[in-house]
Amino acid sequence: MAKITLSKLRHSYYPNPTGPEDYALKMIDLDWLDGGAYALLGPSGCGKSTLLNIISGLLVPSEGRILFDDRDVTELAPTERNIAQVFQFPVIYDTMTVRDNLAFPLRNRGVDEDRVKRRVAEIAEMLEVTDILDRKASALTPDNKQKVSMGRGLVRDDVNVVMFDEPLTVIDPHLKWKLRSKLKELHQRVRATMIYVTHDQTEALTFADQVVVMQDGEIVQIGTPVELFERPAHTFVGHFIGSPGMNILPCDVRNGGALFHGQHVTLEGAIQPGEGTRTEIGVRPEFVSLGTTGIEATVRKVADVGRHIVVETLVGDTRVAAIIKDRPPEVGATVHLDFQPQRTRLYRDGWLATSLAEAVQ
Repeated sequence: MAKITLSKLRHSYYPNPTGPEDYALKMIDLDWLDGGAYALLGPSGCGKSTLLNIISGLLVPSEGRILFDDRDVTELAPTERNIAQVFQFPVIYDTMTVRDNLAFPLRNRGVDEDRVKRRVAEIAEMLEVTDILDRKASALTPDNKQKVSMGRGLVRDDVNVVMFDEPLTVIDPHLKWKLRSKLKELHQRVRATMIYVTHDQTEALTFADQVVVMQDGEIVQIGTPVELFERPAHTFVGHFIGSPGMNILPCDVRNGGALFHGQHVTLEGAIQPGEGTRTEIGVRPEFVSLGTTGIEATVRKVADVGRHIVVETLVGDTRVAAIIKDRPPEVGATVHLDFQPQRTRLYRDGWLATSLAEAVQ
């Protein structure tokens, strides 16, 4: 396995880019440690597949370098990078048995047949496909086909990195959780460096130890699932992760404090100095409660989602969501919103602009 370093990386599909808007990937500096489980998370068009193709060697970046264990592989072909890749659609040979599909990457490299048999047996057991090893791949269900495709990527134990490009897209929803759990279990057992590309926050957060969130060709935050949820570094992260996403509320800053609809809002800490054109308060619905004091609002909608109830309110024309467990108020009722100070922060032009110091009163 390998440590992967992306150094001063940029990429444009134009031959002569003239400005930032011409770049599919803007400046990226990133290290992935040997044996880690990572996810690239973001909406379609944010640059994650471009980045994956650069790491795999299918694209040569316009600028910057890719290093595997400090060895520059920027100009090397995919076959010279010693990687394995699992794609969105299963890549297997329908006319072969499951056993022969799993063995193919090893046999193709001249691995001793005894070693092939042992390794195929190990991977089959991990993936729970031992009982179908002698079945033709054409007869498999979609989830078993993708299991075999994953197995083909994992059967070699000498690769630098295993990369997954939205591997669960074609899997039925009721089967996805099984494969997500299986993939996490596989990583814990084989400890290979794995990179998982997805637009699905659930897949990213359940698989990865570290999640790289991308927007418009930029990395906006790298962190653990808990860090991304509890303290988003950018409003995009707060909006993209969580269901419902973080409340992002327009506000004014006066005398070092934040005002929402003319009312002072206590923040997690002091507002950091800086210039910007837009200031907003960010607070997740989980940290908004309904009480008898606080910011006055009108209930617009109530949704019972099973585990909790989402109450959508209006403060003026600004929507504010709260997650509660008690009996909800009626639609049209007047309520008061209370924000947990230690979970309420200011963003300037999208970026976090409060410190973690003791909350300002």
